Amino acid sequence: MTLAATNAPSPIGRLARALPVVGRVIRDIEREVDTIYYLLVIVLTALVLAIQTWGLPALVLTALAAVPVMFVLLVILARP
Repeated sequence: MTLAATNAPSPIGRLARALPVVGRVIRDIEREVDTIYYLLVIVLTALVLAIQTWGLPALVLTALAAVPVMFVLLVILARP
């Protein structure tokens, strides 16, 4: 088996790379890891602008969207 065959992306990975915006971001991060910092700054700026525009509802919806993510991370960390 060659190295390319062992590192083949899963069907979900191929689907994510096929999406226009998400795929481009994934490919950029694969090429240069420092791109993740730019992505974090963009997301944080969008969050701050949303909170300035819509106030508390934007903050509440962001926290509500983060709950499943944190739950999955806690389950992964708690596995024996």
